[in-house]
Amino acid sequence: MSPAMAVHVLILAGGLGTRLRSVVADRPKVLAEVAGRPFITHLLDQLAQAGFQAATLLTGYKGEMAEEALGLAYGGMQLGYSVEETPLGTGGAIRAAARVIACEQLLVLNGDTFFDVDYRQLVAQTPAGSDLMACRRVEDVGRYGAVQLDASGRVVALAEKGAQGPGLINGGIYVLHREAIAAWSEAVFSIETDYFPKRLAAERLCGTACEGAFIDIGVPDDLKRAAEVLP
Repeated sequence: MSPAMAVHVLILAGGLGTRLRSVVADRPKVLAEVAGRPFITHLLDQLAQAGFQAATLLTGYKGEMAEEALGLAYGGMQLGYSVEETPLGTGGAIRAAARVIACEQLLVLNGDTFFDVDYRQLVAQTPAGSDLMACRRVEDVGRYGAVQLDASGRVVALAEKGAQGPGLINGGIYVLHREAIAAWSEAVFSIETDYFPKRLAAERLCGTACEGAFIDIGVPDDLKRAAEVLP
């Protein structure tokens, strides 16, 4: 079974974008203009090129603008929308969608992050019943928090923001075991600070270091720099 058939793509697109309000005040941050078009279209191009046939956007703040801008199809892919009526957190948004999707795995992308990785390879290397996090090596982990992997690729530590120096960070792309997150008992939670630590404790969280182009547009300086990073 190909990843496009076994995996459903979810894109987190519901963030408030408070740090970008000074430069992107009238739209959700996934629609911030980069290289002359909405940032999220660069992510959708990646997915279409990788052969995925469908993706669901998890929307919240000004989500109707994303649906109006993108419609129900893009680059040969079908687009769907899972709308948060009240904020659910990143984990809650994924859980809500996971409960109505029939697939083995979820490929989850942060809608404000571009990371040039091989999606099919990520899916193929994710152990059955486990989750995998695409990690990126950076010169300073301070803004992001650090990820530590053992020799087998299992995540052994997740550090909060504030550490300094070079290391691996969470790259904002995950392959998740759908049943595990669909079964989460809480409706509102964070995938980063609630779900992942428990999966780590259960030895069900893996990571892989990827070296592709990376940009998180969460702050104005990086939004301005994004056009230089995108291929």
